[in-house]
Amino acid sequence: MIASKVGITKPSIYYHFKTKEDLISRTFEHIFRDHHFYTYFKMDLITKENFIEVLYQGGLDMLPDDNQEHFAMLRVLSEFMILAEREELYRMRLMNMQQDFLNGFRDLLLKGLELGLVPSRNVDYKAHMLALVIDNISRCMMMNFTMDYEGVWKEAVNSVLIRDVSAD
Repeated sequence: MIASKVGITKPSIYYHFKTKEDLISRTFEHIFRDHHFYTYFKMDLITKENFIEVLYQGGLDMLPDDNQEHFAMLRVLSEFMILAEREELYRMRLMNMQQDFLNGFRDLLLKGLELGLVPSRNVDYKAHMLALVIDNISRCMMMNFTMDYEGVWKEAVNSVLIRDVSAD
């Protein structure tokens, strides 16, 4: 299928990739090489004055736009998740990527705690919730499910802030 899509023969693909797993693995590495939490959130630039906007906008920047390449990336990720159910190697790669985002949201909320903008209670749970919300919003967008994604993300962000600082 890939060979016909790119207009080459199947043996040409195997010239570059010894196995189907090698092709999948290298595709994953290429597509997700820059997909890390700190690509979206520059921790060293966060201040008390911009924390809420950085958290809000960073999450929105993680969401797919109308760019077809972003949707293709999400489709590859979905296929990789199917493989991860059967193959430990793929499962570990996905777990590492997910852990990067869980740790990143935790670090970000701890920064907010330092700044007096995030309550100290259940920081880990709040970080996990943000990671789950942004992940599921991306999936809904990929399936063309209609909802106010920005509003959902803003509400998720507001739910982790000290009530006095969140602007509705």
